[in-house]
Amino acid sequence: MMRFFLVIAFGLLISCNAFNKALTAQDIIDKAIAAHCSGNCEKSTITFTFRGKTYKSIKNGGTYEYERIITKGDKTIRDVLSNTGFERYVNDSLQNIKKNIAVKISNSVNSVHYFAQLPYGLNSPAVKKELLGEANINGKPYYEIGVTFKKDGGGTDFEDKFVYWINKNDFSLGYLAYSYAVNGGGIRFREAYNKRIINGITFLDYNNYKPEMLDLDLKDLDKLFQEGKLELLSKIETENVEVILN
Repeated sequence: MMRFFLVIAFGLLISCNAFNKALTAQDIIDKAIAAHCSGNCEKSTITFTFRGKTYKSIKNGGTYEYERIITKGDKTIRDVLSNTGFERYVNDSLQNIKKNIAVKISNSVNSVHYFAQLPYGLNSPAVKKELLGEANINGKPYYEIGVTFKKDGGGTDFEDKFVYWINKNDFSLGYLAYSYAVNGGGIRFREAYNKRIINGITFLDYNNYKPEMLDLDLKDLDKLFQEGKLELLSKIETENVEVILN
């Protein structure tokens, strides 16, 4: 009988240890993507307006197509970034674009889609994730996830660094910070707001802040934010969001 109870106790101990196993950065990002996407991000057509331009993404499993559509008078410019590369069309006529300009436009198109659909995209093969710790922001608990990029597949901005604050209770994205090198470099901190769920996919807008100094650890920006020491630069707002599930 004693042996029976020992076996039961040992089994319960193993079960408890497995249940209480600490989450890794990968676990947390997986749960965040699941919470934001409900399994729909990989099979969706999303359109939205950002700063007067129309953006459209079509994703179907491993294939994707990101568009930016600009109307100027009687001209419609379509910048299309996909698995096969970049193309620009003017009134449906394919244009011959210099490589350096194509790279610049591609980065711009990709950046808007990337931020609009976070945290989807954080499981890209070029993304490196690290659990930095935990934090409490305005009374809510968060995991701090550091993100960097591999040079191979990380694009021209592979040296950029990010920190994401993921809510410990519901795995929603609350805040993010990043440093970038282009145009002289800089640091930004974004506060998510205006959460809405459209066809199972979560969309967020952001208050966009900057610190006074650049010599800062991204992890410390949440403290500066709570102390009111960040300057509000702009609002990052996506409008007229529509989602069709493919």
